[in-house]
Amino acid sequence: MSWFESFVLGLVQGLTEFLPISSSAHLRLTAAFAGWQDPGAAFTAITQIGTEAAVIIYFRKDIGRIISAWARSLVNRELRHDHDAQMGWLVIVGSIPIGVLGITLKDAIEGPFRDLRLIATTLIVMGVVLGIADRLAARDETGGRHRAAKQRKSLTDLSVKDGLLYGVCQAMALIPGVSRSGATISGGLLMGYTRESAARYSFLLAIPAVLASGVFELKDAGQGHVAWGPTLFATVIAFVVGYAVIAWFMKFISHKSFMPFVVYRILLGIVLFALVAAGTLTPHAGETAG
Repeated sequence: MSWFESFVLGLVQGLTEFLPISSSAHLRLTAAFAGWQDPGAAFTAITQIGTEAAVIIYFRKDIGRIISAWARSLVNRELRHDHDAQMGWLVIVGSIPIGVLGITLKDAIEGPFRDLRLIATTLIVMGVVLGIADRLAARDETGGRHRAAKQRKSLTDLSVKDGLLYGVCQAMALIPGVSRSGATISGGLLMGYTRESAARYSFLLAIPAVLASGVFELKDAGQGHVAWGPTLFATVIAFVVGYAVIAWFMKFISHKSFMPFVVYRILLGIVLFALVAAGTLTPHAGETAG
C-alpha cells in the first residue's frame, strides 16, 4: 500500500465512520473502484481506533463521568442507581453480542462477508430500515393532522433489555455495508428513542468493541501489502477527520432527517449491483491481490 492510498483510505474512514453509510463498505469499495488491493479487515479495524479516539475526546466529559460513577458503584451500593453508573454497565452489556459474534465469525468477516454483492445488498436493506425508523421518529416528533406529538425516550429510560437489543444491532455491523452507527441508530429509533439519544449511545457503545477489535487485529498488521507505516498514517488521518465529522453529525441530527443517507445508501447499492452485473467489477475485486 502506498502512502497516497493510506491517505485516501484514512480520509474515507474518518468521513464515513460516524455516518450511517458503513465505513468498512466504503473502504472496500474505494479500493475496488480505484483498482487497489483490498486493505483487509485488519487495516479497517486498526484505522477505526483512530476514529474511536475522536469519540473518546469528543465525549470525554461523559465518558469520564460514566467511568468514575461505575467504578465507585462497585464498592458503594447507593451509587448503583446513579444513571452514569448504570450507563457503564449498559455499555458493557451491549458490547457482549459483538464480542461473541466477532470471535465466532472472524473467518467469514475476513472472507465471504467482503463480497461486493453482499455489500450492495446490506447497503440497500439497511437503507430501507433506516428510512422506516427515521419516518417513525419524525411522525412521533411532529405528530400529524389527527394525532398529537409523542414523547420519545431518552438515555435515562435505557434498560438492560434495550441495551442488549442495541448490542445485537451493533453486531450486525460485522457485515460490511450494514454500518455500526446506522444499525444501532435504526434500532434505537425503532425502540422509541430520540435521534440524539440513539446516536449518543451508539457512539459510546462502539468504544469498547472497536478498541478491542483493533487491538485483536494488531497481530495481523504489517502483513501482506499493508505495512505498519501506511496503516498508522491512515489511523491518524481518520482521527483528525473523524473528530470534525462527529462534531458536525451531532449537530445535524438534532434537527435534520436521516433521509439523505437513506437515498445515498440505496443508490450506491443499486450502482454497485449494476457494475457487478455488467462485469465492470468482480464480486471479489482486489481480494486476491497481494
